[in-house]
Amino acid sequence: MRAFIGKISETHIGALLALSYLLFSAIFWAYPFIWLIILSFSDWRFFDAPIFSGLHNLVVVLSDPEFWGGLWNVARFFSIYFPIAFVGSLGFAFGLKHVGRGKTIIALCFLLANISSGVAFSLVFAKLFSSTGPINNMVFSWFGFRIPWMSNPTLAMLAIALVVAWKFIGYYGLILYSGLQTIPKELYDAARLDNTPPIVRLVRITLPLINAQLIMVLVFTILVSFGIFTEPYLITGGGPLGRTNTPMMIIYETAFRRLQPSHAAMMSVIVAAVSYLLIRITRKLLEKDVKLA
Repeated sequence: MRAFIGKISETHIGALLALSYLLFSAIFWAYPFIWLIILSFSDWRFFDAPIFSGLHNLVVVLSDPEFWGGLWNVARFFSIYFPIAFVGSLGFAFGLKHVGRGKTIIALCFLLANISSGVAFSLVFAKLFSSTGPINNMVFSWFGFRIPWMSNPTLAMLAIALVVAWKFIGYYGLILYSGLQTIPKELYDAARLDNTPPIVRLVRITLPLINAQLIMVLVFTILVSFGIFTEPYLITGGGPLGRTNTPMMIIYETAFRRLQPSHAAMMSVIVAAVSYLLIRITRKLLEKDVKLA
């Protein structure tokens, strides 16, 4: 009898925990998602009732050159951001692996950037990259010129990529470090006995065996590229000439400044669909099931 009561109570506790999660998902995920879909095919101005408008919002968004420019800026940002984040996080992972003591402290120091306020460090970096900031003052004192971080479209995107990479390198590095820990040391010992160069060991042993972690980092960089908002909004404001304007900034401007939430909802759906499609293609092409014999 006591065992039966204990089993019933465990069942009730499990059901309660599952129900709480389902309730949380329904309130904070399912309801907003359904409302977003409704708004995407409706005409709404915040205060009146939504009126079904069919595919009108889709046609308007697809004919908006600013929205297409924002998607192109995502591709530009990713082409700069991913190499920096990948090389930096891989270097951090290798460095952490070879550290004898203090690994926890070093990892926490790098993770501080990831949990810091995006607004706070964006404002700090905006000052650092300004024409009269410390970086330009140092460059001017050494070489006699100033770097046009904010006026050159490529350099402005590079500045944003550097800030975002600084934020996430520690997080990505720990993911790669967890993969490096699973590689047997005997593989490297055998490669050294065969006089295999370090670059060959990296390409033939290390990278294939941490494929799952690499794909995870790649997926995260895609998500960050499509979801970036705070850094370009505060550092460049979308300039110069809209070359750092991102889809999230366009959605914000459309919804709350132009008072067109239905168009913004359709933009959100399109951005989510494009990012999901890219992630699916990436995993399909690059993800491999690597097993040690």
